[in-house]
Amino acid sequence: MTIAHNNAAAGEIAAPLDLLLVNSTKSFANRMAPNAAWARFGMELAKQPITVAEKGAGLAKELGTIAVGRSNRQPARHDKRFADPAWAGNAVLHRIEQAYLAASDTVEQLYAATDLDWRDAEKVRFALDNFIEGLSPTNNIILNPLGWKALIDTGGLSAVRGFKAFVRDMASKPRVPAMVEPDAFTVGETVATTKGAVVLRTRMFELIQYAPQTKQVREVPLLLVPPVINKYYIMDIAPKRSMIEYYVQNGQQVFAISWRNPKARHRDWGFDAYGKAIIEAIEATQSITGSHTTNVSATCSGGILAAMTLAHLEATGQGDKVNSLTLGVTVLDQNQAGFASALASERAAHAAIRQSSNKGYLDGRAMAEMFAWLRPTDLVWRYWVNNYIQGRSPAAFDVLFWNADTTRMTAELHKDMVMMGLGNDLVTAGKATMLGTPVDLGAIERDSYVVGGIADHICPWQATYRSAALLGSKNSRYVLSTSGHIASLVNPPGNPKASFRTGPADSDVTPEEWLQTAEKHSDSWWPDHISWLNERGGAEVDAPSALGTAGFEPLAPAPGTYVLES
Repeated sequence: MTIAHNNAAAGEIAAPLDLLLVNSTKSFANRMAPNAAWARFGMELAKQPITVAEKGAGLAKELGTIAVGRSNRQPARHDKRFADPAWAGNAVLHRIEQAYLAASDTVEQLYAATDLDWRDAEKVRFALDNFIEGLSPTNNIILNPLGWKALIDTGGLSAVRGFKAFVRDMASKPRVPAMVEPDAFTVGETVATTKGAVVLRTRMFELIQYAPQTKQVREVPLLLVPPVINKYYIMDIAPKRSMIEYYVQNGQQVFAISWRNPKARHRDWGFDAYGKAIIEAIEATQSITGSHTTNVSATCSGGILAAMTLAHLEATGQGDKVNSLTLGVTVLDQNQAGFASALASERAAHAAIRQSSNKGYLDGRAMAEMFAWLRPTDLVWRYWVNNYIQGRSPAAFDVLFWNADTTRMTAELHKDMVMMGLGNDLVTAGKATMLGTPVDLGAIERDSYVVGGIADHICPWQATYRSAALLGSKNSRYVLSTSGHIASLVNPPGNPKASFRTGPADSDVTPEEWLQTAEKHSDSWWPDHISWLNERGGAEVDAPSALGTAGFEPLAPAPGTYVLES
């Protein structure tokens, strides 16, 4: 439990769908309230009175040692919360720090001693993490030496600024400390800057064609399908770190869907509406480029929709419209897919559906609050200290700005996603439907390239590997990137610490077995993906001299207008 740098925190700012779509409709208090999992945790401890007594006695003994100044307990080397010298140099603060660490360690040991069902274990783990992190003395405005130093250095202005920031943040959802100032970046000027034009606008999306940056391009276009949670420009976050920029610089004809931020009047957009929209975008790319097929690359919830849509095309004899499928951090098999699956229950799912049905949508700000409490140290308490105790503005970081640029989800799509996840429908052929046809992921025979993140606690890489194995492709490449959920994707070449593993995905091979035989490579997976796309991109042709075509004339410069709607 450490305070990470901005880029580390950004790697974990997305969350699994079932958790976001169910638990974000609850208040923080309801998420922490005693429940059946807590009762079973208590029963497990009651079965081990000797262990509980030993741990309690050990803590009491250590607290006595701490009180007389003889304890050697220190924070873990990677724990930056107590980095200020005052925590070690001031006798009172040092004892408070040691007492907190000792108590935290005892709670962890008691948790480890229980034998809970995996769902109960994750529910209790979530609550304990928030409880332990929240009680850290570094979060106390009276105890934290950083606050006193800021108060002296600014002549009291830090307290005024901190109070104003607190009032502003608590006035509306998400009621957590701001991770970035709302004016830190400007969409289209400092983020989402790759040149292009909107060549199609519908009620649901804008299709952006990006200007080529090479004399020749691949004949088969590349269509990017973003998640339906948050806006599309994580794929075009900043120059030199933009996936879209990298693709066009390497000869791809790139198109991207920019989903509209829905309002209550769009409540009826569900799986079928989004599937129809993806097909419309595919057909537009083909009309504009003259290609009879398209390479599709989709991420997270966009990957779920794209896979279901491709299954529909296969079932209706139109599978050739898609040449290959790339999925980024996409979980198609929800069985023990991680923390989210543990927290979602049928009762909570139906309650969440009722709430979004009443509003017409699920509020993106509620999802943002849920994001934050998944990683309380990195995404709540470090900003609590920075913003309120020190009275400082958070550092400007583009990925966190994107994360704060929230979107809503329509009530119908919310219901479809929740019910699909609850029944794990995509694993069984025909259990889910798309546009009236049964979804059979095993019937998808297009070549596939599936990316997971080895440090992804949100969509565990083992679950994304199972996504690759579910597809019926005879040529399925699984790529395991370093870093977490977002950082595994926003992973431009040139990082000496980055690496990735590659190998074929096979339903008969477990993730652990795959890991033992996978080939390891240094640096980013982006060049590997370009090589893979080039093999499926057809011939090299002259780059178009203008964007769009007859019937698809440019309507606005990239990043378009829908991305600016709040």
